Amino acid sequence: MWESICLTLAATAGNNIGKVLQKKGTIILPPLSLKLKVIRAYAVNKPWALGFLMDIVGALLMLRALSLAPVSVVQPVSGCGLAILSVFSHFYLKEVMNVFDWIGITVAGIGTIGVGAGGEEQEASLISVFQLLWLALAVAILFVLLNAWLHIFKRQRREQELGEYEVVEEIIYGLESGILFGMASVVSKMGFVFVEQGFSAMFIPMCISISICCSGTGFFYQTRGLKHGRAIVVSTCAAVASIVTGVVAGMFALGEKLPNSPSGRLLLLLGWLLIMLGVVLLVTSSRLIRHLPRSFRRSRQTSLERGFNIRRTPSHTPKDTNPSAVIQAATLHHLLSSPSKDKD
Repeated sequence: MWESICLTLAATAGNNIGKVLQKKGTIILPPLSLKLKVIRAYAVNKPWALGFLMDIVGALLMLRALSLAPVSVVQPVSGCGLAILSVFSHFYLKEVMNVFDWIGITVAGIGTIGVGAGGEEQEASLISVFQLLWLALAVAILFVLLNAWLHIFKRQRREQELGEYEVVEEIIYGLESGILFGMASVVSKMGFVFVEQGFSAMFIPMCISISICCSGTGFFYQTRGLKHGRAIVVSTCAAVASIVTGVVAGMFALGEKLPNSPSGRLLLLLGWLLIMLGVVLLVTSSRLIRHLPRSFRRSRQTSLERGFNIRRTPSHTPKDTNPSAVIQAATLHHLLSSPSKDKD
């Protein structure tokens, strides 16, 4: 179980950090196209090439983790990618994090330990076609309801001539993208379970292809939400929906079960809760810090900046003065999608 958790942490770190490095590399690169000159420019750009390689390795490690552990364990642990990314941004991008960032990282780390201590190795159970059909039908009905709800609010916004997104629209886009991200992990795991039950090995690439389609569609919905809505709402809903979908769908469709021992069951449930809480704290930290007393905020900011300036040396002074090269820790994981603005 711990091997799978370590693989998941390495995979999600590779995915998230790789995307940041790719984003940093594209600052001086032209828009990606199939022209040989453009492809060569991307290939020789060290940050972009390293980020692309880390992203690919992370995806392979995630598939390996899914082949070894239940998706109800892997998917929640993958939510710690934002915590790893925040630490990376602090030391590599020289970002100063606030107290809620550190609390979120600590809480998510404790939750990961709880999942590892409470999780149990499980034998592959028979996949029921009936349950798969019910799962597909449930997801389809849920998307129909969410899109109908979204259509109603869009029509009301047009009739009232409101320019800004309603919070309900941001929540719906976040939920839709998170559900698809969670289903992508479930479908990938399904391929390995089919092979364990004696089916053709072709089920693995077939399920992985379906998983890629789910992820791509999820990024489409997330990008639509981030384009006009507030990143803080969309990303929080997406992160929580992804974890909940992976856990529920894994147990319903793949027959995954809670640990038999009461202590293991408690640790696993507590780990899930702490990981989700840590992710929410990381995403909302910039807003939560505004509610602290002004004197406390000023003292914390002064102490952090003092420590930051002490650690910096001439050799660590960034050469790139482009402000777009500085990326906020709480929004780094949105960089796969198109840039978004926070409407506060």
